[in-house]
Amino acid sequence: MIVASVNLGEKRIQKRKDHVETTGIFKFPSDKTIKVTKLGLEGDVIVSKKHHGGPDQAIYVYGGADYAWWAQELGKEIPPGTFGENLTVSELESAQFNVGDMLHVADVILQVSAPRIPCGTFAARMEDPQWVKRFRYAERPGLYCRVLKEGFVKAGDAVSIERFTGGTVSILEMYRDYYDSNKSEETLLRYLNAPIALRARNSFEEQLQRLNVES
Repeated sequence: MIVASVNLGEKRIQKRKDHVETTGIFKFPSDKTIKVTKLGLEGDVIVSKKHHGGPDQAIYVYGGADYAWWAQELGKEIPPGTFGENLTVSELESAQFNVGDMLHVADVILQVSAPRIPCGTFAARMEDPQWVKRFRYAERPGLYCRVLKEGFVKAGDAVSIERFTGGTVSILEMYRDYYDSNKSEETLLRYLNAPIALRARNSFEEQLQRLNVES
């Protein structure tokens, strides 16, 4: 696998239902070598910091295999960066990963921390009011990653995978369970024992606390 594209966001305004919003979801390929820091790509734009970015979701990766599936599904080619990813990686299929798996990109090391959950901003970007539902059921969420080792990346860099050997959950399982509001204590503890992203961890801890109060 290689980095097919390194994509940087631009701050834009888009219409979303009955209001307009500022967003960084519009990302476009760069032909430069880009620095990767603990907080993401240098020069990238992140507007909604409540839901995006931060040390545990610093880099969003989407795969060439997933893009190929969507191209067939939508009947058109989709340029890299359309889904708001920082790195487009050839041949990668996001549903095949577990939380904790590592991507070695040149001298950078990324660790998978969470799937991407579709939102209204994404739907507006795709100009499809049904996009959140379509993306959910396609089960090709892409990979949020934390940066374990900073460095530099560029298009064409080789990408290798190192599987996580500790207790974990699959990205697909985590993606599906996001929509399940009645997770068991056993399920919640499994997630909390895995190296999941902080936003998800906070949510699961709250759910576990509610379960303990109710019992």
